[in-house]
Amino acid sequence: MGNSIFFKLSLTVFVVLVALFSFAQTDSLTTTRDSLDDVFIQSVQQQTGKLKLLHAEPLYIDLIRDLGARKGEKEWNVGLGLTDNQNFDAYEALVEYEWAPADRLGLEVELPFTLYYPNTDENTATVVPENKLNSIKMAAQYTFLVSESAKTSLAFGYIHEFDLTEFSRYNKERIYQGNTYNPFFIGAKRWGQNYHSLVYAGPVIHQSFSSNDLDFHWQVNSNFHYMIDGTRNFLGVEFNKEISVDGFEMTIRPQMRVGIADNLIVGIVTGIPLNRDNERMSTFVRLIYEPGHRNH
Repeated sequence: MGNSIFFKLSLTVFVVLVALFSFAQTDSLTTTRDSLDDVFIQSVQQQTGKLKLLHAEPLYIDLIRDLGARKGEKEWNVGLGLTDNQNFDAYEALVEYEWAPADRLGLEVELPFTLYYPNTDENTATVVPENKLNSIKMAAQYTFLVSESAKTSLAFGYIHEFDLTEFSRYNKERIYQGNTYNPFFIGAKRWGQNYHSLVYAGPVIHQSFSSNDLDFHWQVNSNFHYMIDGTRNFLGVEFNKEISVDGFEMTIRPQMRVGIADNLIVGIVTGIPLNRDNERMSTFVRLIYEPGHRNH
């Protein structure tokens, strides 16, 4: 049942996005490709305020705010995902709000949920995790370098998660179970007009109050995107990597982003794990709403 739902959802969303993507590209061919690129890039970079470069932002491990964010920018994100595991399906959902209280400073508050459902007829109650609001996630990001000549932006940031217990245990134990600490570094570069690369890396430290143990691993995410001429639409891929004492794990996430209105963007991500024993294919959809945004 879980696999059937997963593949139907993936296929439906993919077909819809391909149709939207094709329509957007047909509409954008009214002028030459170079002029579209020049006008669009300049519209982003030469608005009032400090210099901000156009970079493609990954869809799964997204940034706290655009690199070089300008004061007053804000954005709502709603994400829905499904991961097919060996004994259960994991349905994930998130709601997040990003804003820039000052030039080049981005802040974020996020609520990530995960719901689990067994995908076999066997009794898997002992291996299926319980539903939960994973954490209350708060983050900050500051872009300390914006170089127009090198088409490069550099930033550092910090994510703090207040880890929470499962819904079923709210009346049985403390809700606040621990902390997750995640300082990170971001480096992004645009190669010519259309090609974008980005690296997002840092340590992730989990602290559990029950055992007081610290679990440590490195997160290294590399991203490559091709942005379509004169639009914010792109095709790309994320390589999400985790390095720990237990070894190396990587998930490849092909993705597509399509602007369906001046202030509304939808993106779809497919996850292909390379060396995870229990995790199989996954899909993730992100809806991005930017209040007050105007596409020039």
